[in-house]
Amino acid sequence: MFRRSLPRACALALSPVVAPALLLATPLAAWADHPGDSQARSLGVVTVIGGQPTSLPTQIPTTLEVITREQIEQSINATDSEDALKYFPSLLVRKRYIGDYNHAILSSRASGTGNSARSAVYADGILLSNYLGNGVGGLSFPPRWGLVTPEEIERVDVMYGPFSAAYPGNSVGAVVDYVTRMPRKFEAHGKVGYVSQPFALYNTNATYRAWQTSASAGNKAGDLSWFINFNHTESHGQPLTFATRLVSAGTVGSAGTPVTGAVLERNNANAPWYVLGTGTEYETRQDHVKAKLAYDLGSGLRAAYTLGVWQNTSTGRPVSYLRNAAGQAVYSGAVNIDGRSFSPLTGGDFALTDERLTHVMHGLSLKTHTQGVFDWEVAASLYDYSRDQKRQNSAANTLPGAASGGAGTIADGSGTGWRTLALKGTWRPAGVAGPHIIDFGVQDDAFALRYLTSTITGDWTRDGAGAVASNVGGRTHLQSIYVQDAWAFAPGWKTVLGARAEAWSATNGYTQIPAATPAVNTQWPSRRENFVSPKAALLWQFQSDTVFKASLGRAIRFPTVGELYGATSTANSQYINDPLLRPERSWTGELSAEKDLANALLRVTLFAEDTRDSLYSQTTFDPLANRNVSRVQNVGRISTKGVEVAYSGVDVFRKGLDVNASVTYADSVIKENAGFVSVRGDTIGKQQPNIAKWRATALVAYRWNDRWSTSVGARYSGRQYRTLDNSDVNGYTYQGVSKFFTVDARVRVKLNEQLSAAFGIDNLNNDKFWNFHPYPQRSYSAELKYDL
Repeated sequence: MFRRSLPRACALALSPVVAPALLLATPLAAWADHPGDSQARSLGVVTVIGGQPTSLPTQIPTTLEVITREQIEQSINATDSEDALKYFPSLLVRKRYIGDYNHAILSSRASGTGNSARSAVYADGILLSNYLGNGVGGLSFPPRWGLVTPEEIERVDVMYGPFSAAYPGNSVGAVVDYVTRMPRKFEAHGKVGYVSQPFALYNTNATYRAWQTSASAGNKAGDLSWFINFNHTESHGQPLTFATRLVSAGTVGSAGTPVTGAVLERNNANAPWYVLGTGTEYETRQDHVKAKLAYDLGSGLRAAYTLGVWQNTSTGRPVSYLRNAAGQAVYSGAVNIDGRSFSPLTGGDFALTDERLTHVMHGLSLKTHTQGVFDWEVAASLYDYSRDQKRQNSAANTLPGAASGGAGTIADGSGTGWRTLALKGTWRPAGVAGPHIIDFGVQDDAFALRYLTSTITGDWTRDGAGAVASNVGGRTHLQSIYVQDAWAFAPGWKTVLGARAEAWSATNGYTQIPAATPAVNTQWPSRRENFVSPKAALLWQFQSDTVFKASLGRAIRFPTVGELYGATSTANSQYINDPLLRPERSWTGELSAEKDLANALLRVTLFAEDTRDSLYSQTTFDPLANRNVSRVQNVGRISTKGVEVAYSGVDVFRKGLDVNASVTYADSVIKENAGFVSVRGDTIGKQQPNIAKWRATALVAYRWNDRWSTSVGARYSGRQYRTLDNSDVNGYTYQGVSKFFTVDARVRVKLNEQLSAAFGIDNLNNDKFWNFHPYPQRSYSAELKYDL
């Protein structure tokens, strides 16, 4: 409709990121495995036949954005699966380096980069979002991006808001579904990539590099199809944390070892402090294997199985900036800087970590795709922390001796994970062209956290666990039933009405901290909650090229196991849980106008969200204990209002020129809160953390001919705060959150029918920006790809 020739993968595609034509209730289940593509539009609805089917519900009552494999290859320097989301309106992933496995959290219109449990990420319908916890306080709970690689992506579908009854309240921000490849004939692919990042900050001046290799193959023979993908990544990221001392904490005098090399800076509250050296600097080696099988049993019935294995070996090593009179690095003891003595440096200032992770994912489904009166699906998935260990030196065990052993801790999350089960149906009483399409289903999701931290008195790098330092865990269980009806009740009108009933429970919670004063050994009582979340949407086809839409939905985001029970403590961080947290309750609405401009689509969306008992984890620095302390709490009420404008065009001004752009304004304010940071009332009227008032994206791609293509992308985010009282007024420092503007570029050339090469630069303008940690500076990438 908008494009002269549409890619086989998705007939909806109209630019590098697509807001397809007027999707309120698009029957996306019509995306079937047929060799040809066709599409038709009526009532502002695009019906597509062709390409891999999405796992999103058959009726979509809200804004949908799409990007295809071809568009990713042409326009984006994608080293990880989350890079595919770079230029989507209002979305941001807090990715700090290539292979970032523990902090890459998705942010959306009214959900910041500290709230991982307020979005839903799937791969072919298998849950990747980690609802064992929220954010990164204590433990880390970003989506499991590593279980999808860029090379296996066929398409990415993003649905904004909690407007589908088919998803839990975690969908309040957005739902992301990675649709991965399933071949129609034999195919094979190989890719090698390299990234170099010169990095200069404080007294660090070095170049950090990453290598990636991948291979995949698949085939379809009769009723059986299969696909397998291998990926290997070796990445050395820039420093992420820093050892510091407040100038005000120093004592004037001559005590302590005189040192040089400290960098005088200001912290996020604008107080002077010294930066003494780097902390976390990851060298990570990751391996990914994904195998998929599908078998057509006849009569539109298909069985499918997915196995994913992800392994990660990671080391974190610090570097001190301090030098004594002999020029030697200083890692321990009291130090004297500019005539002030400071408390002794410990293993918490310069922590060493070794991590060994093996995570396994299973997915099994049986579903029909007849497009007749009735279709059904049974789907189950399992995500298992088969191995999850983190070793760290103790506070008393300092460098250089700590590098070869000594006391420490080992944290073991093995056995943690989740399972999901869903039974879904689609009923078309009068057939696919009838006025009603009814989706319904039953879902059962269970999450189990087991995290044991033990002391090691001998060699922290290799010895087994000793005495218990902390032992936390528990379970949450969510049982749901939903129904929604897409009803074309009059010419030019359609409504979607639905509801979701949920029964939530938290059981078997325990928190044990033997060394606390007094010792903690608590078995928490079970909890149960029940809620109903209604959904409603209305579409009016005002003209053949203009549609108006309105959507309203309630979402309940229940506390996670980690928020309820996951108290942890290490040499340089502490997390304080709360077993009495209340569920987060949100009402979200949007009004949209979408206009077909022949070769482009323009969308304007007004959105609003009112959230009560918002679940928030805040991290503050305790200078007396010399560590970060995170505490989870309910915030009384947060109100967000905003507008999003998105434009997508193909062959704009001239053939081959595709343009995508978006601008988002969001005013997100804390209206009620019984809690406080320093004094009562200090959070009222303040901006919600990690939500910028202004955000914008732009991506311009040009196909010069059949061989050459280029693209330039830009992203902007305005000023943000990280704290509930907005006291972090300096964003351009460690633990601050700054505004940013970055420009990316990519050149791709097809050397022949099978071989292609690409060269790219991310952050071309070398903007130095922060989100607690420093983001990457200018990075150069190169890749060589073979497709058979």
